[in-house]
Amino acid sequence: MSAKIYRPAKTAMQSGKAKTHLWVLEFDQETPRKIDPIMGYTSSGDMRQQVKLTFETQALAEAYAQRNGIEYRVIAPKDPARQVVAYPDNFRYTRTQPWTH
Repeated sequence: MSAKIYRPAKTAMQSGKAKTHLWVLEFDQETPRKIDPIMGYTSSGDMRQQVKLTFETQALAEAYAQRNGIEYRVIAPKDPARQVVAYPDNFRYTRTQPWTH
């Protein structure tokens, strides 16, 4: 039984950062998924794929995995590189491309 511990990224659908401060422990897939020949649904007999545990800190998630004998790997979060953009920069004298309508 193995799992990954990560901090989820911001959703692309909205600009808010809700639920990005929590750490998630998610179990890896042990058995491959099967496609139902009649309906086309994908299914699996592995119930751990549906389990996602959330923790306040990375240390708590690692402690839980160690306490329960779960092999885990930590995926480090990537913080976005913010670019400071100001409206007056569109009309700056030293602008490389001329401003046009």
